[in-house]
Amino acid sequence: QLFTLIGGLICFYVLVKCIRFMKYIFPHTWSAVPQTFFRSMGEWAVVTGAGEGLGRAYSFELAKRGLNVVMISRTLEKLQRVAIEVEQTTGQKVKIIQADFTKNSVYESIEKNLQGLDIGILVNNVGMLHNPLPCRFLNGSDIDESLVNCNIISVTKMTKMILKQMESRRKGLILNLSSGLGTFPCPLYTMYSASKAFVSTFSKALQAEYKAKGIIIQVVTPYGVSTPMTRYQKPDLITKTAEEFVNESLQYVTFGDEVFGCLAHEVLARVLQFVPLWVFHSNRFQEAVLHSFTNYLK
Repeated sequence: QLFTLIGGLICFYVLVKCIRFMKYIFPHTWSAVPQTFFRSMGEWAVVTGAGEGLGRAYSFELAKRGLNVVMISRTLEKLQRVAIEVEQTTGQKVKIIQADFTKNSVYESIEKNLQGLDIGILVNNVGMLHNPLPCRFLNGSDIDESLVNCNIISVTKMTKMILKQMESRRKGLILNLSSGLGTFPCPLYTMYSASKAFVSTFSKALQAEYKAKGIIIQVVTPYGVSTPMTRYQKPDLITKTAEEFVNESLQYVTFGDEVFGCLAHEVLARVLQFVPLWVFHSNRFQEAVLHSFTNYLK
C-alpha cells in the first residue's frame, strides 16, 4: 500500500510537470500576452548591449510592440546605424547612449540621459565572455574586473536606477539575460558561468521582493543563439537566430521568474537535468570539448 501511494504521488508529480510544460508549446492558448501589454508598462524601453545580437533584436521587437527605445552600447557607429533602422522600420522614437559597461564610471551619465522618461521595460542584456573559446581558468585573458563590471555590476546598477520609478508607478518589466552555462558550475567557462549564475539568483530574489508591487522581474536563460558572442553559430534545431529567440521569449514574460526563452531551449534544459554533474566536471569531457574546438578552428 505504501508503494502504491508513492507511485501515485510520483505519477501526479510528473503529470503536473507535463501540464505546466504545455504552456511553452501553446503560449497563446495558455496565457496569451495581450498586444497592448508591453506598451501598458510605460512609454520607453531601455536595452543594454543594444548595438548587435540579442540587444538589437530586443530593440526591434519592443519598438514593434509600440515602445520608444533607449539603446545603450559601447560602439557609437553601431548604435547610430541600428537606431536608424529601428526608427525607419517601426516609426518609434529611439534615443542612443554610448557607454562602456566594463567601466564603473558610466552610470552617472546614463542616469542623467534617462531623466524624465517614462520607462516601463528594462532589458539587461549587455555581457561578455572571459575568453571567446573554452579554456581553463589560468589560460584565460586577464579581464576579470571588466567581466564582473559588464556581467554583474551593470545588472545591479541599471536595475536599481530604473526600479525606483517602476516601484512608484507599481508596474514595470525587467528582463535579465543569463545563460544556460550559468545553470550549473561550468568548467572551461568558469568566470562567465559564475557571473551568469549571479544574474539568475539576483533576478529570482528580486522578483520575490517586488512581485507584490506589480513588477515582473524575469531571468531569461538561453542556450545556443547565433550572435557575435557565439561567433554566429549556424542556426539549427537548438541554436536560434537572435530575432527568433527574442520574438518567442517575449511570449513567455508572464510565465514565472525564469524561462529558457524558446521551446527548444526549454526542452534542452529539462533533458540536461538528467545528466549527472560529474559528467560535465570529468577531465575526459573537458578534454573532449577543448579538442573539438581546436579541430573546429583548423
